[in-house]
Amino acid sequence: METCAFCGLKLSQVANLVKSPIHNDIYICDKCSEISFSVINGDINKKSSANLRKNWKDTKNMEVLEKKSKWDDTDFNMTPSEIHKELDKYVIGQERAKRILSVALYNHYKRLNDKNGLIKKSNILLAGSTGCGKTLLARTLARILNVPFAIVDATSLTETGYVGENVESCLIRLLQITDNDIEFAQRGIVYIDEIDKIARTGSGRSTTRDISGEGVQSGLLKIIEGSEISIPINSNRKNPNEETVLFNTRNVLFICGGAFEGLFDNASQTNPIGFQTIINKNFNEDSSTLSYEALTKFGLLPEFLGRFSILCPLQPLYENELIRVLTEPEDAITKEYQLLFKQDNIKLEYNEDALKEIARIAIEKKTGARGLRSILEDVMLDVMYDMPDQKDTVSKCIITKECIETRQPKVIKKRQRRKKVAITTSS
Repeated sequence: METCAFCGLKLSQVANLVKSPIHNDIYICDKCSEISFSVINGDINKKSSANLRKNWKDTKNMEVLEKKSKWDDTDFNMTPSEIHKELDKYVIGQERAKRILSVALYNHYKRLNDKNGLIKKSNILLAGSTGCGKTLLARTLARILNVPFAIVDATSLTETGYVGENVESCLIRLLQITDNDIEFAQRGIVYIDEIDKIARTGSGRSTTRDISGEGVQSGLLKIIEGSEISIPINSNRKNPNEETVLFNTRNVLFICGGAFEGLFDNASQTNPIGFQTIINKNFNEDSSTLSYEALTKFGLLPEFLGRFSILCPLQPLYENELIRVLTEPEDAITKEYQLLFKQDNIKLEYNEDALKEIARIAIEKKTGARGLRSILEDVMLDVMYDMPDQKDTVSKCIITKECIETRQPKVIKKRQRRKKVAITTSS
């Protein structure tokens, strides 16, 4: 393990280490280089440099302790039902998916603390339409377990050796999030979005090089299953002269998500599975299934699907669920705007008809919950521009259905206090 010969800190604790041109086992860190340069120039004496180096080392050691405390999961003692309740605070609907993921997270925690290595990893594949909560579910799981979390877009990945992001980039991001602390990075969660976009085209194996589809799936096999991968420390791409570290993915939980557009329409002709892209209000998510056979026909390699022991279908969100997304979660966007207005001493309210109209527009655009913010941002732009100038005269701002079209909210003025006039009587 490379360490600074002056302060003794490891590579994961400093910004950079420079190797000695004479001896391969001698290094100096960037901070000690600065201090040494100051001593040579006479800016500081040796005693001061020793004190600086000691303070620097104590500071870095304290940062390491704080980081370990941040990622430490020894206090995690939640049951699947408690995990489900925590998910309810941020994710609306998807009750079946929450049950599946709650059990998966509970078992993953047990696996992280399994010293014998007998508990196998259960990676998860989420399938659902755009804006149904796939990314939010994965992000919330990482927050609950208190582990590093990295998101990678599958469409940006290419097979190793070609232009684009290598498949190892997901591991590099985990390492960067933990400030190059390999121990904690190896306990993280990786969410690969848009996984359906790297499905191979055609029914048979590709005879030409498919570097962004079938090639990426093949490149991800070992990483997802669990193996030691050599990745660069201070770069996003491998370089022969770059320092590398072995990253063991045995304990990294991989969650892949995709819309798989058209998959469920075709499958419903024989055996309906997953969700219906045609709006069906009688949809029963408890009876929905997602089969490996259907996903293989869609274009995912059987050996790639074999790395995912949990298939989790998500249903689209309809009007009632979208209204709840707008108002119920702890981080709901309507609460965010109310907080912004509160700082200007203005009370912000939303009529139920206005919320229904916003949900209707999101359904019409087929953007799901993800599109709610952009719709509301557009509606609130003029209001946010005008209200700060009127905060001394306006007490309440009400967003109505008409405001969604006209961008003119209903405004309640503050009551003007009447000035008391002193009456004098002549004696």
